[in-house]
Amino acid sequence: MVDWPDPGTPVKLTVKTWSGLAEHIGLALPPAGPKLVTMKLANGYNISFPHSYVESVEEIDEVPAAEEEAEPDIEQDDSLPLVHLIHTGGTIASKVDYRTGAVSARFTPNELLDAVPELRSIARIRAVNLGSMWSDDIRPRHWNRMLQATSEAFSEGAAGVVITHGTDTLHISAAAMSYGWAGRGGRPPGRIVVTGSQRSPDRGSSDAAENLISAVHWAANGPEPTGYRDTSVVVLHAGSSDGSCSVLPGCATRKYHSSRRDAFKPINQEPIAHVKIGPDGPSIEMGDAVGFDARPEAISPMMFDESTRIAQFIADAHLHPDLVQAAIDADYDALLFHGTGLGHLPIADPQEDSPENTRLRIMLADHCTAGGVVVVVTQTIHGPIHMDVYDKGRDQQEMGIIGHGSLCPPSSALVKLHHLLSRDEGRDTVAEGWESDLVGENPPDALS
Repeated sequence: MVDWPDPGTPVKLTVKTWSGLAEHIGLALPPAGPKLVTMKLANGYNISFPHSYVESVEEIDEVPAAEEEAEPDIEQDDSLPLVHLIHTGGTIASKVDYRTGAVSARFTPNELLDAVPELRSIARIRAVNLGSMWSDDIRPRHWNRMLQATSEAFSEGAAGVVITHGTDTLHISAAAMSYGWAGRGGRPPGRIVVTGSQRSPDRGSSDAAENLISAVHWAANGPEPTGYRDTSVVVLHAGSSDGSCSVLPGCATRKYHSSRRDAFKPINQEPIAHVKIGPDGPSIEMGDAVGFDARPEAISPMMFDESTRIAQFIADAHLHPDLVQAAIDADYDALLFHGTGLGHLPIADPQEDSPENTRLRIMLADHCTAGGVVVVVTQTIHGPIHMDVYDKGRDQQEMGIIGHGSLCPPSSALVKLHHLLSRDEGRDTVAEGWESDLVGENPPDALS
């Protein structure tokens, strides 16, 4: 009987072989079978030995990192469309870390190609590694790096790009690609797809392979982007089962579930299309949405001003004026409120028992009068901001609060506001731009 350490423990294992004793260093794993010991080596491979082979087991402090080896070139079909696979990290590019049982971001782009060989029959892939980040760590500077990477891909003749991204803020980066390329009325030279997965590729229930296949197929073979709704698209599972992925507008998509495979839904509009994966490979089924004329092709994307700062607040029982005043005093470029219902804020005191509401009202009115930018979106996600229905909404408009008539989802609204502020053309640009349908975030045929 071998006294085998807990899974994840660094160990040095000495075993008897036909040529003598051999040492192996790695992480202890659960046994692969009865009367076996199993460990993960630094190179990622698992090995097992019968108990009878074990000479000794020693717990050590850590497993030395494996030496980096140059990744071999992967043979590809030059007749296929060129697609750049832009890797930023996330679960789609992750493995289980057996030291902790958690998932860590550490797949390289070429490992994705090895794991999903079907990609090589769809497109000629060039892998570009921007980093291995969890999506909650992504900042506007990383949006700009993604925009730059897409621009470089198109300048090299790519038909499309696929950005692999963690799902938690995937929809925000997708919106950034939309506003960056099409916010001023243009369109990208090729297709931009943002994809990820809810479950890591080394798990049996992973959605990574089909999401990647569908994303690459759209990037290589989808319709040319018009610059409206389709500037960037989000491609992920359409349901809990395999076989279909949704193609969603990057400017109007939201993650609505923390763990389901079909975690993303379009907001106030329908999916653009679906990619079906059958025995003969992937195919595209377009949706019923009205088509739009293509805009002029943009030479390059507009970058986001990385010095811009936006303070966000939720309108509820704990929205206190001192929090808002702190942002004003810190000279934030804009205040973005997630308002209740049709876009309301706690600025009334009908019972005369909540003076903080009155202070908030005066504070916001003074800030708008002084040229400050205050925008309201709705917490409800679906539906418009409509500040004409109630007196409070009309009061907010008179105060100078922007947002009336907008269908833009909260996450896309944050990016839209940053885009408008990056134009550096004054507060009037924000007010005028907010009423506009820049990239399909305020569609005329919106769902009621």
